[in-house]
Amino acid sequence: MSISAPFIHRPVATTLLTAALAMSGAIAYNFLPVAPLPQVDFPSLSVNAGLPGASPETMASSVATPLERQFGRIAGLNEMTSSSTLGSTSITMQFDLSRDINAAARDVQAGINAARGSLPANLPQNPTWRMINPADPPVLQLGLTSPTMRRSEIYDAAATVLQQKLSQVRGVGQVFVGGGAPPAVRVDINPTLLNDLGLSLEDVRSMLANANANRPKGSVSNAHEDWQLTTTDQLMKAAQYAPLIVAFRNGAPVMLSEIATVTDSVSDVRNIGYANGRPAVLVYIFRQPGANIIETVDRVLQVLPQLKASMPAAIDLAVISDRTTTIRASVRDVQFTMGISTSLVILVVLLFLRSGRATVIPAVVVPVSLVSTFAVLYLAGYSVDNLSLMALTIATGFVVDDAIVVVENITRHLEEGMSPLQAALRGAEEIGFTVLSISISLIAVFIPILLMAGIVGRLFREFAIALSVAILISLCVSLTTTPMMCSRLLRVRPGHRSNDDAFSVVLRGYQKSLAWVLGHQPVMLFVTLATIGVSIYCYVIVPKGFFPPQDTGRLSGQIRSDQASSFQAMENRAVQVINVVMQDPAVDGLNAYVGGGNGFSTARMFVTLKPLAERKLSSDQVIDRLRPQLARIPGAALVLQSVQDLRIGGRGSAAQYQYTLQSDSVQDLNRWAPVMLSKLRSMPQLTDVDSDQQDRGLEASIDIDRATASRLGISPQTIDNTLYDAFGQRQVSVMYTERNQYFVVMEVEPRFWNNPDGLKYLYVPGENDSQVPLSAFSHFVPDNTPLSVNHQGQFPSVTFSFNLPAGVSLSQAVPEIMAAERSIGLPSNISSSFQGTAQAFQDSLASEPFLILAALVSVYIVLGVLYEDLIHPVTILSTLPSAGVGALLALLLTHNELNVISLIGIILLIGIVKKNAIMMIDFAIE
Repeated sequence: MSISAPFIHRPVATTLLTAALAMSGAIAYNFLPVAPLPQVDFPSLSVNAGLPGASPETMASSVATPLERQFGRIAGLNEMTSSSTLGSTSITMQFDLSRDINAAARDVQAGINAARGSLPANLPQNPTWRMINPADPPVLQLGLTSPTMRRSEIYDAAATVLQQKLSQVRGVGQVFVGGGAPPAVRVDINPTLLNDLGLSLEDVRSMLANANANRPKGSVSNAHEDWQLTTTDQLMKAAQYAPLIVAFRNGAPVMLSEIATVTDSVSDVRNIGYANGRPAVLVYIFRQPGANIIETVDRVLQVLPQLKASMPAAIDLAVISDRTTTIRASVRDVQFTMGISTSLVILVVLLFLRSGRATVIPAVVVPVSLVSTFAVLYLAGYSVDNLSLMALTIATGFVVDDAIVVVENITRHLEEGMSPLQAALRGAEEIGFTVLSISISLIAVFIPILLMAGIVGRLFREFAIALSVAILISLCVSLTTTPMMCSRLLRVRPGHRSNDDAFSVVLRGYQKSLAWVLGHQPVMLFVTLATIGVSIYCYVIVPKGFFPPQDTGRLSGQIRSDQASSFQAMENRAVQVINVVMQDPAVDGLNAYVGGGNGFSTARMFVTLKPLAERKLSSDQVIDRLRPQLARIPGAALVLQSVQDLRIGGRGSAAQYQYTLQSDSVQDLNRWAPVMLSKLRSMPQLTDVDSDQQDRGLEASIDIDRATASRLGISPQTIDNTLYDAFGQRQVSVMYTERNQYFVVMEVEPRFWNNPDGLKYLYVPGENDSQVPLSAFSHFVPDNTPLSVNHQGQFPSVTFSFNLPAGVSLSQAVPEIMAAERSIGLPSNISSSFQGTAQAFQDSLASEPFLILAALVSVYIVLGVLYEDLIHPVTILSTLPSAGVGALLALLLTHNELNVISLIGIILLIGIVKKNAIMMIDFAIE
């Protein structure tokens, strides 16, 4: 008795079991998270530290390096990059995919604790870490504006309310507030007046530091009452600081207002943001690695109305950009495509079977097999995403084949005169092994994918499991529900044959061609061998890439200016770029900011495009259209890239792909990196070539005559403190409130820090409270200095980023880059490597042939086991070369590249082609 017999004899039980299977999938579908792609995020952590006023070199040597030495000992660390700019250091670590991010976070905190003794003593606070990859674009961008409130007040509301509360939302990794700075009391000192009174900047700093206190004071009590002690030890407004006495001269007090301008302002005046061309405070929300993007955004949007109600009514809060808009649309499109494909399959079945009753069977079996798969996806912790839905869309053709094979075989027995019940029992028993062979061998194709490691394996594991589960469920349903339905629904229509005249013509043509082939076997063997050769040749010459570029409707980029640009110059150029981009008809919204840790020669920009149906052009075509217009803006260059759902690597860059030079010699890097940059920019295979090397900033180097300084009683530490007091926006005192802390910031008046000539007005305290001009023991030397210092794995590095012009693939660009490297003759102490997506491409390119070979070997082994024969599997697999050459020729003719998606298509082709061969072998054996 066959496995199908109990189910054929018990139609009610079979129907209920089938319904339960479908119902479980339908219920599970409602609980599955929605995502653009499977969860393939590397566990990533970002560590940040700040020391206001410190140069990039100081931050790199005194902050980044001690931390990197500790972090480099953490197990499972794949990549560590750092970037040190003026007053800020950011270190990004990416761990192995199998590394638990919470355990990695504990190791990072331990590393911070171990490095604390080697960090500067005046570091305002310990370095902090976040579960975030800063190279990822924000998932949600908010803009805050107000017609009546100052920008500092808007920033304060954003930092105090939004940043604090949104950071608590599950899935949020970081909330960044940009385009402004916290409120502060600014003390802008006139050094000339200060010197006339015999006072130093250190005198003012010391007075301000002691002006505020927030210490325990105790209480007094008696037998009946208790009084808590408080004092007016906190000053909160500029008007309260102005009358403070700095010192006494000739018996008269010298008030702060006599030597400085005291204002209620911001802690950093060199910071501004824009939303759709208007000044605004910007809030960028980043998700944690591994968090579901749609669920995270939904949670944030759910709490936003409540948070808006907690802020001043005069603040307008708007969502500028929501990354999930296009993600939801793409998932809906794939769902619609799956529905269309299922409907088309059923219509084709009706066209060929010419029987409504027979068509009902696959019309039931196909949806049941697909819907039931969702239950397994839910149990496995997977999501509804583009790849899992694509797997089910492809599975539609596979699962209907099983049903058709069973229906056709049972129909044949009906036409031979058997009763429906007998025909179902006999047909299911005969075809059972064939259906089993087809399904098991098809699943065997995906075994190598299931066993793959790395990013590609993690990316397509969900795809392979979804497709395999659908095929397994189809196998079960085809051997149970399908024959049961055939026994109840199929009837013989007198005089009716499933093959009419048109099909008979096709069959006769096939019979003649088959006879010719069998009569010319040597010729066909030669053709088969030639096909194998052509397939190999096509594989070698076809352009190759990693992942097809997506049009998410979002662009990100960086505005670059001359490295010596001031904040004011950069702001003016950024406004010009913003105006050009905003005028493009495809642009729906834009936000950008200058300052905020990026340096003054770089500004960040995020662009939201209109829906594709409205703009008619792809995101890359929009970038191409903007490129010549932006090139006409003097002194500014904007490099844009389309935001991708799959982002690999921890270093942010202006363009899509990265190539890095690394050395233990900063001097060699500084010499050879510009040569390499010039070479890369001359290559037609690349566009938007940019470099993160910024070593041409202007420097006012103060050369100290140490002998003279020592004779005057002046130490280098005193000189550094005086310079920091004058030009570092030094935070010298803290003002405590119920919800936040604010700073008193001091520096000299702007007219003294507009250019290096202000140094001649600076005085340094010497012996016997004397004030010595800085020029008395030093002189100013103009020089160049780095604006940022970058490390890759603890060593100095320079990373080049680039995009690809239309029609150029990574497989064409990478060899040209390597050839350019050889042509300029890089010294042996400089190593090179591709990073991020380009590195993932190289890894996937090396594994592609082995993946195809492993799929063939897996199928051969499974077929050999099923048939207990060594020759039949070879016969079945001999049909593959013709299919392979067809697929590769299709890629070449349509100017598409062989990437991981098309590679999966080729692997699927192995399963599709061998299905026909298996059926022919089975019938030939019988």
